Amino acid sequence: MNAIYGIYGASGYGKEVYPLLKSQLKNDDEIIFVDDGSDLDSLFESKVIKYEEFLSLNSKKLFVIIAIADGKIREKLTNKCLNDNIELYNIKASNVAELINIKIDSGYILNPFVTLTSDIKIGKSFQANLYSYVAHDCVIGDYVTFAPSVKCNGNVVIEDFAYVGTGAIIKQGKTNKPLKIGKGAIVQAGSFVTKNVPNGMTVFGNPAIELTKENLKRRM
Repeated sequence: MNAIYGIYGASGYGKEVYPLLKSQLKNDDEIIFVDDGSDLDSLFESKVIKYEEFLSLNSKKLFVIIAIADGKIREKLTNKCLNDNIELYNIKASNVAELINIKIDSGYILNPFVTLTSDIKIGKSFQANLYSYVAHDCVIGDYVTFAPSVKCNGNVVIEDFAYVGTGAIIKQGKTNKPLKIGKGAIVQAGSFVTKNVPNGMTVFGNPAIELTKENLKRRM
């Protein structure tokens, strides 16, 4: 056996990552789902096991893909795996478009039809789901998550642990004044972000505003 690849997370996103991983590996590589909270014994053609059992496997090499959307949980699991000398594996669909001057750290998952254009810097464990794109001169922090069809236009800064929901659009910033999405901020699905989002804030709607009871009533 050449290597064993663990997909950490046997729920929805792990099921989407599985065929991408399978297409990247050789026939003698094995894929296993790692999930401490699952009652499944197997998923597709692969076993589902606990983390401690994964650690105990007798293999030439262990790799892991963290298929968890929550950035904070992803960080915790990533650090645990690295401390146990398990190497992170990067996933990139065959039709991902990377144009020029793209710098991206380890642990990323780039799903089908993702586009990264030019002069982009991306931190650790970035997840970009189906049909998302990042345009020119963007800086994205660690453990940032894009749900499907996120449109991140140019000159945008997205800080660590931010989550951007399905179909959200982030307006282009300026060269000397980028639009910023703060640390741990959440952009809800379908939102159009036209101005900076502070750390930890959840925004929604078009244009995107803070998610509060009062704002919800105004938009209804």
